[in-house]
Amino acid sequence: MISFVKRQYVRIKTAFGMGLTLLGGYLTARRIGAFDTPPRDILPKYIQSFCRKMAGTFGIKVVEVEPVPKTHGLWASNHVSWLDIPVVGSAAPVFFLSKAEIGEWFIFGKLAKAGGTLFIKRGSGDVGSVSDQIADFLLGGSSVVFFPEATTTDGKHIKKIYGKLLQASIDTGLPICPIVIAYVDKEGRLSDAAAYYGERTMAESIKRVMDSERITAYVLPLDPIFPKEKTQKELTAELQVAMEQGLATLHDKVLKH
Repeated sequence: MISFVKRQYVRIKTAFGMGLTLLGGYLTARRIGAFDTPPRDILPKYIQSFCRKMAGTFGIKVVEVEPVPKTHGLWASNHVSWLDIPVVGSAAPVFFLSKAEIGEWFIFGKLAKAGGTLFIKRGSGDVGSVSDQIADFLLGGSSVVFFPEATTTDGKHIKKIYGKLLQASIDTGLPICPIVIAYVDKEGRLSDAAAYYGERTMAESIKRVMDSERITAYVLPLDPIFPKEKTQKELTAELQVAMEQGLATLHDKVLKH
């Protein structure tokens, strides 16, 4: 347990670092003209740099257990925390999905737009429309990542996969690229502090991360899943098994038993 003074110092340092990272992202976006028309052909390297700095601001070290490929496709990650975005963005050359209303937020919305985020316009539960928007985005040459569990977990297992958005892979013929994440504390155990689940508020979760020491985010890319001659149901089942086995393999590799 860290002392009260040290805890407050770390929190202030983290908040200051986050501000500097946001400012750096804003200045970079303006320099490359991303606020006018996001240059998606060159943006991934800037997104990865921004995400690495943001993860580092919170004391998260991102480690690729195996090199993450630059495969063009529909990426899918397990979902443990709000930290997943800077962690996945640090390792994978992807763009993110976001609700359309977030694009109107003053600071984060402007940066998300400049970062080439795909803003999803939802109808009344029209998942098919969302899948169509993702397919158009993929056909435009940009990879995108989503979290098929549709909610965060404690990081110990993979919840039920919801595969309706996998239709975008079927429609484009592009592969599904699974990736799994494990947050590990300095004792070599899964970090409960990094997980954002249950009744925890965002403010509480951020404080837990700030107050933790040496959290490492391990990232393991899995074999791509190709959609040819497969139904949405078959792809969903295959992705479920792949992510469950992949997470178990990652835990075997990085946790102390």
